[in-house]
Amino acid sequence: MKQLWTFFFLSFLCSGLFRRTHSEKPKVVKIGSIFSFDSVIGKVAKIAIDEAVKDVNSNPDILSGTKFSVSMQNSNCSGFMGMVEALRFMEKDIVGIIGPQCSVVAHMISHMANELRVPLLSFAVTDPVMSPLQFPYFIRTTQSDLYQMDAIASIVDFYGWKEVIAVFVDDDFGRNGVAALNDKLASRRLRITYKAGLHPDTAVNKNEIMNMLIKIMLLQPRIVVIHVYSELGFAVFKEAKYLGMMGNGYVWIATDWLSTNLDSSSPLPAERLETIQGVLVLRPHTPDSDFKREFFKRWRKMSGASLALNTYGLYAYDSVMLLARGLDKFFKDGGNISFSNHSMLNTLGKSGNLNLEAMTVFDGGEALLKDILGTRMVGLTGQLQFTPDRSRTRPAYDIINVAGTGVRQIGYWSNHSGLSTVLPELLYTKEKPNMSTSPKLRHVIWPGETFTKPRGWVFSNNGKELKIGVPLRVSYKEFVSQIRGTENMFKGFCIDVFTAAVNLLPYAVPVKFIPYGNGKENPSYTHMVEMITTGNFDGVVGDVAIVTNRTKIVDFTQPYAASGLVVVAPFKKLNSGAWAFLRPFNRLMWAVTGCCFLFVGIVVWILEHRTNDEFRGPPKRQCVTILWFSFSTMFFAHRENTVSTLGRLVLIIWLFVVLIINSSYTASLTSILTVQQLSSPIKGIESLRERDDPIGYQVGSFAESYLRNELNISESRLVPLGTPEAYAKALKDGPSKGGVAAIVDERPYVELFLSSNCAYRIVGQEFTKSGWGFAFPRDSPLAIDLSTAILELAENGDLQRIHDKWLMKNACTLENAELESDRLHLKSFWGLFLICGVACLLALFLYFVQIIRQLYKKPTDDAIARDQQQNHDSSSMRSTRLQRFLSLMDEKEESKHESKKRKIDGSMNDTSGSRRSRGFDRERSFNSVNPLD
Repeated sequence: MKQLWTFFFLSFLCSGLFRRTHSEKPKVVKIGSIFSFDSVIGKVAKIAIDEAVKDVNSNPDILSGTKFSVSMQNSNCSGFMGMVEALRFMEKDIVGIIGPQCSVVAHMISHMANELRVPLLSFAVTDPVMSPLQFPYFIRTTQSDLYQMDAIASIVDFYGWKEVIAVFVDDDFGRNGVAALNDKLASRRLRITYKAGLHPDTAVNKNEIMNMLIKIMLLQPRIVVIHVYSELGFAVFKEAKYLGMMGNGYVWIATDWLSTNLDSSSPLPAERLETIQGVLVLRPHTPDSDFKREFFKRWRKMSGASLALNTYGLYAYDSVMLLARGLDKFFKDGGNISFSNHSMLNTLGKSGNLNLEAMTVFDGGEALLKDILGTRMVGLTGQLQFTPDRSRTRPAYDIINVAGTGVRQIGYWSNHSGLSTVLPELLYTKEKPNMSTSPKLRHVIWPGETFTKPRGWVFSNNGKELKIGVPLRVSYKEFVSQIRGTENMFKGFCIDVFTAAVNLLPYAVPVKFIPYGNGKENPSYTHMVEMITTGNFDGVVGDVAIVTNRTKIVDFTQPYAASGLVVVAPFKKLNSGAWAFLRPFNRLMWAVTGCCFLFVGIVVWILEHRTNDEFRGPPKRQCVTILWFSFSTMFFAHRENTVSTLGRLVLIIWLFVVLIINSSYTASLTSILTVQQLSSPIKGIESLRERDDPIGYQVGSFAESYLRNELNISESRLVPLGTPEAYAKALKDGPSKGGVAAIVDERPYVELFLSSNCAYRIVGQEFTKSGWGFAFPRDSPLAIDLSTAILELAENGDLQRIHDKWLMKNACTLENAELESDRLHLKSFWGLFLICGVACLLALFLYFVQIIRQLYKKPTDDAIARDQQQNHDSSSMRSTRLQRFLSLMDEKEESKHESKKRKIDGSMNDTSGSRRSRGFDRERSFNSVNPLD
């Protein structure tokens, strides 16, 4: 009986404990919400949060037996008020806060949330610097501005614009957003030219907005990104409309503040809608679903059709649902709602009247935070899931265009596929659309009601002219020269090309030519180009070569003239002379050819000696036969027949080689005897490097640095020359009289020099490839437009006409072709010699294999006898084998032809003998039966 009472007592105790644990789950959970009640986002968020709380409390599958109780506070986007209202929440045992709405408030109260362990679920803070490392209890349920700025950078890059102007509100929201935009643009080699910050309260300060817009009008870029609050943004657009900045040539890209107003107040008042025509707007993308459509139907009843639903209302609703599901998981995992006092706050509270001890720490805050981040759900905004850095997965934006009385959807952006006209959620499916055929964006109606894509920049209308640097040359003035009696007027080939290209541009380019140089010697072109980077010049026009070290600091236009370094050297005429027939081949070629004739003759003699009587006889006769046979093949006049297969094979290959050599020799000799030949000891840049003679170059040209740095030619060998007259004198004097052996310069200068100096020629090939172009600062749009204009000049023939006007001179009577050696070199025939040599060696190898096989297979009787008589001394055996090998080599062997002939002759003799025998028998038998007998 005692045991039975003990069992009932333990059962009662256990059941009581279980009921106590269950009773600890609260019936009401308090949550807070901080946002700005009077803002467009706040008005919608208030209704959405209330509706989400109702749906949580009416849903038995979420927090069964526990209700949500929400307390809302108005922060008015003030950091101070947000902190005060958050402190009030901390006295009410709040387990989570929906909000805040503004970045300023988020920065303030996130520090408090970290200490008191209360999760913040923000549905509207897009500030990209809210890092989870610094603010671990801050959860962003919307999309970060980092993705929005990436979308804007993709749009700018897609249309080929290079520079933008950023107009932003000067607080945490605006500054951090523009910083993210700058990073995204820089990753695409784009940049923000000018940042215009506005005070958050500048909506009422018309003069400050006007002054800011006037500064923007004086700048070249016409792409304006505006990242502000709603009222401030509309004030900017109103003044921009007044100043004519909403017309042709301008591009305005607004962040999602404008799409929020368009969605919530659609249609906008006519006066506001008129000021934003043609603007591109971004809006956070939310996938379409039945749940979302149903909620929109409910919204009309909730709001009384007085306020339309925007995207941030959907985010606010999903934030409440996410907190509810996180709490539900928290309770199912055994979590309890309990609070404890903060030790430091208790100490501070006793020393003052702030009542800080009333603020408590949520003991389960860390566990709840993990449950919220681990929750996966599909809400009104689509799939709600977080990446390791606490960003929402699959961020995407709608790109819309304000036109007429509404907006046009022109495309989408997602971090998965970039710009596209296909819905982002379709791109995550297995059956992806063909992205290569679909356009990136649809047509846009730009400001000014035009479909033509704006250029994106203009020359500033502040009367400022472009400062164009022009080299003050003292030589070759046909390219660039200053007009006598003027300071800023120039003429020449380069100036005419630049002027013609500028005239083709669809806009005016005010320029002012500024001479660069001392007028006594040609200036350094590299230093002149570097002055673009320092701001002294806005561009450089002249005969400027496009080389690597210059392209690293500036941008060049399309080359308008081909250029490259060549070598100029004196030459002399070569007469035919008595020994002209030896000139087609150089010495090495003659030597190798003669050796090959002898080698082939010896090989054929070896192969034919045993079988061919024509290659046998006394040694003197055999030597004569080898020489005769070798050199007679040059004229195909050899009279000796070859009977062996290997000999014939070698002879066929050698005759083919001889045919090629004869043909090449004949063609070269014909050219030498009929065409006037020019000769120079310098054959090109390589032979010039090997010599120790001085080399001339033009002052100011990049040839000096190229010869010194790239070709490693000693600076002591380089001689600066300034004029064509100095060129001619230095070449005429030569190294022996203080001149130069050759001059290295760019081809256009050299061609102009040679047109009036016929005693010199270009030797060798052009050893660099470059061109002349006009230089401008990096990423200059003018460089791109001028490149197009230069191509048009080349296509319509104007570029050639300008060239003929300035550079077409009377050429010398001699042919101005580049000097090259007319001799034939071994490198042109080594393949033929190689084939012939391999054939000879292969034939010899097969021949000696046959000899060795005969040596061991059929020894003679005398050799056997001698072997039996000799002792076993190794040297004697080797001598015997060598004698046998040599005797076998010299032994006459009946050829197959002779053997066949002998057999035929023998058979014919046998046949005639038998015939004579049969005739005698017949005659004898006839006589025996003769009746006369």
